[in-house]
Amino acid sequence: MNTKERLDFIKTILEDKKAEDIVIADAPGDLLVDKFVVCSGASSTHIKTLYDVLRKELRDNDIELVSTTGYDSKASGWMILDIGDVVVHIFIKEKREFYNLERLWEEYIMEKNNG
Repeated sequence: MNTKERLDFIKTILEDKKAEDIVIADAPGDLLVDKFVVCSGASSTHIKTLYDVLRKELRDNDIELVSTTGYDSKASGWMILDIGDVVVHIFIKEKREFYNLERLWEEYIMEKNNG
């Protein structure tokens, strides 16, 4: 799969599991990643489910997971999956509003889904 196909795959999984406010952004040129995906879940349990399902689907489709963070500390409200060219950030709403990554990457946002 190329980057666009991986993004579409990730977005479909997140939408199927009712992730909220999915945003896809180009990464600034000086980073070692091509795209960011940011989404929210309604609770810590919901973001854990989003993470678990996405991780399983990536593995089942032979997409290498480079690293993860935040899973063992679900109280943090922010989980990250790095698949090399795409990094997925999964937040509870309050943490997403606090960190406001979209503000940092505003000029790079390609797609917003406020569903």
